[in-house]
Amino acid sequence: MPVLRPLSGNPDAPQQYKQPSRKGKKAWRKNVDISEIQHGLEELNDQIIKGGVIAEKESADLFTVDVTGDSAIPKRFSKHISKGLKADEIIAQRSAVPAVPMRKRAGDKTTDGLLPVKRQRNTYVTHKELARIKKVADGHHDSTVAVVDAEYDMWAEPKEEPKTDDQQFLPTVEKVNKPKTLNEKPISLAASGKAIPAVPKPRGGHSYNPAFNDYQDQLILESEKAVEEERKRLEALEAERIKKEAAARSAAEAEAAEARADLSEWEDDSAWEGFESAGEELSVKAKRPRRKTQAERNKIKRRKEEERKAKHEAAMKRKRAQEEQIKQIALEVAEKERQMALEKIEMSDASDDNDDNEVELRRKQLGKFKLPEKDLELVLPDELQDSLRLLKPEGNLLKDRYRSMLVRGKMESRRKIPFRKQAKTKVTEKWTYKDFSL
Repeated sequence: MPVLRPLSGNPDAPQQYKQPSRKGKKAWRKNVDISEIQHGLEELNDQIIKGGVIAEKESADLFTVDVTGDSAIPKRFSKHISKGLKADEIIAQRSAVPAVPMRKRAGDKTTDGLLPVKRQRNTYVTHKELARIKKVADGHHDSTVAVVDAEYDMWAEPKEEPKTDDQQFLPTVEKVNKPKTLNEKPISLAASGKAIPAVPKPRGGHSYNPAFNDYQDQLILESEKAVEEERKRLEALEAERIKKEAAARSAAEAEAAEARADLSEWEDDSAWEGFESAGEELSVKAKRPRRKTQAERNKIKRRKEEERKAKHEAAMKRKRAQEEQIKQIALEVAEKERQMALEKIEMSDASDDNDDNEVELRRKQLGKFKLPEKDLELVLPDELQDSLRLLKPEGNLLKDRYRSMLVRGKMESRRKIPFRKQAKTKVTEKWTYKDFSL
């Protein structure tokens, strides 16, 4: 490829890079810096002139492997090559033969004159043994091993050795009787009696990166639980307030009754002394009874008969209403039993996906302390993170395992005792001079 160059003139572009105006195309051409491109083109032309582009050649064309070395070096440095290093000279002075050991050892060819006895090899399988193994593999056994029960139980309690005459004075060691409940199956705290899994499978809303529907359902469920607990707390406070007010009211009434009783006693005393109030002087005239006429008796008889008929009709009406109510109750009971049967089937068919917090627990619990409440395993909306680096792990595996064992009936609930009672000690100071006497 021929290289074209101008005969004369400066081939460089006009260097007017500091021109402020660049509005026209002419100004654009003048202000474009192409010095780097021109330098690269010049190097490319030089490589083409010298034999080709270096980047396009093979490695064998550019480099050679020297396997003979330079023959001029030994001639120029013959003295140093022949002399060698001092370290090599010191190492070469040492003998390659090992030193004679100080201990006496018998040689390989030194014997005591006795010929060794040839021993028969027993590392291989004989033909007889091989034939027997093949028969056993085919199912032909020469002898059958009888399986018998073991006579010794390594887990049984050790038998007591009979005491000798000189050991009769030793007291008898009483055995520790294990409770019978140790062999029974633990009773779970579930009201349905269903076995609760040791590690329940959590729901989708408990995840750190949950789906929207699962998280919303779980959040609504936990919110309703919190609202119900707060309502119960407020109702308990209101009941306590009403109870206190009733107690205060009854106390005030009791005091007023005591005051009236004291006042009546004082009035009785005054009446005994001969002083009576003006109200006591009034006397009520009693009305003398008279005989009823026949018309009045007939009227009373008719009225009683009407009252009896009205009571009979009312009783029959109540009886008919009760019969209708019994029919309605029977229908409701049948519907309720059907619903309970369906729920029981669903519970039996469902897997252990429910959390142990949602399982209804029975009232009677193991131990005298209440079951500890489980921590809230839900991340609030403002605590949700979009990065694993900002994620904070929550929960405590030790608490979860402890509560799981309590719910499954493996152990009873206990109360934490931070400080146990210490033995009371009395510190006194001993005077050494009191130990000496003159």
